[in-house]
Amino acid sequence: MQSMQHLTPIGRGIDILLFDAFSNHCLANTVEPLRAANTFLRLDHYRWRILTLDGASVKSSSGLRIAPDGGLKDGTGSTLIVMPSYGFRDLAGWRVVGPIKAAARRYETLAGFDTGSWLLAAAGLLDGHKATIHWEEFTSFAEAFPQVEACRERYVIDKTRVTCSGAMAAFDLIMHVIGKTHGPLLAMEVGQLFMTEGSAGSPSIIQGPMGRTVRQAISIMQENLESPLSIRAVANRIGVSQRLLEQRTRNELKTTPQSVYRRLRLVAARKLVQESTYSVAEIAGRAGYENASAMTRAFRAEFGLTPREMRCEGA
Repeated sequence: MQSMQHLTPIGRGIDILLFDAFSNHCLANTVEPLRAANTFLRLDHYRWRILTLDGASVKSSSGLRIAPDGGLKDGTGSTLIVMPSYGFRDLAGWRVVGPIKAAARRYETLAGFDTGSWLLAAAGLLDGHKATIHWEEFTSFAEAFPQVEACRERYVIDKTRVTCSGAMAAFDLIMHVIGKTHGPLLAMEVGQLFMTEGSAGSPSIIQGPMGRTVRQAISIMQENLESPLSIRAVANRIGVSQRLLEQRTRNELKTTPQSVYRRLRLVAARKLVQESTYSVAEIAGRAGYENASAMTRAFRAEFGLTPREMRCEGA
């Protein structure tokens, strides 16, 4: 994972430009984490549209046909993601590059996913920037566009240019965006939903590689939601001091172990509120709270609604 600046420039309104033979995997890894973040935030923070050059449907490399929301000429927003996959070299002529260059003026940030970096570079939109591309094409990319500083990284953020090297890197990048924008606890929650590496604790892609100590601690927390342990007991189980665990959690997640544990318990409670018919008292017990009132206060502070209000809202 690589970021060339602290804050991500990817904003809320995202247009994704697809071409025939695009990668389903890359598209899903881009929009599904954003969709999950919206769900957990309980608002449409991220909005995206699918565009094609002429507004006609396109077919993925595996045969899935997508009907777009419009053509590139109508596109505008915070971010344009150019997402070809196979056959990208045939797209690098002026019939494709010209409209992309024209559209670039209507967006704050330009992104190339998978082999999209090639089209951005062909349009001169990566000149003077650091960028990456699918590693199978890296050497050719570096030779074809010497005015671009090619970096063999999973993804690169350089000012208002964002590039990533493939489908899995797209997921890493979007998780980075979620973590930087909304904090590591939400990113952790999204990562758990998709069973990312270390999801028994936390994805390793939040704000940089997550250390073994923090992953083990969160795994122990998840195994002990109904009968919560003290942070000292969690630390003892993994063979470190409480102080060291607190220090590493702050360094890696920018929060305390207590906050992580509370979030995990309340997320478990929220799932039961939304998906079960258990009483609030029963949910409180399953989430490690001694009584319903204590859980309700913590629940409202975390999610902005009481359990009963959330249940009524979803009815």
